[in-house]
Amino acid sequence: MPYWRLHYHLVWSAKNGLPLITQSIEKDLMGYIAGKSDFLGCQIQAMGCVENHIHLLVSIPPTIAVADYISKIKGASSHHVNHQLLPGRNSFRWQEGYGAFSVSQKQLKNVIEYVVNQKEHHRRRTLIPDLERQ
Repeated sequence: MPYWRLHYHLVWSAKNGLPLITQSIEKDLMGYIAGKSDFLGCQIQAMGCVENHIHLLVSIPPTIAVADYISKIKGASSHHVNHQLLPGRNSFRWQEGYGAFSVSQKQLKNVIEYVVNQKEHHRRRTLIPDLERQ
């Protein structure tokens, strides 16, 4: 069995930066993304969002391209929102593109803290600009 430690900080936005991640769907959306990630053999280390974008710290095995993982997660999660959480509206979309940053083992603790505290960082404006570009 191969040994790997590949961690990525991923960021992507709701279509046109709209506040589509409402409190009513946030918990279920994040749970769905965690479940889908697990199904794909990927491990979510941390997840956080604000109303218009999401951050994930995820371990992706070398057998899955980062772009393929993101494509599958974005597609499946928007389908889930539109058909399960907000049926009939068909209004939830993710923006094209994403940010992807590799994370070393030494950086994990700091990145986890940054990701899970997204709401607080946005409230206090203690953001890392390169990680917030969408």
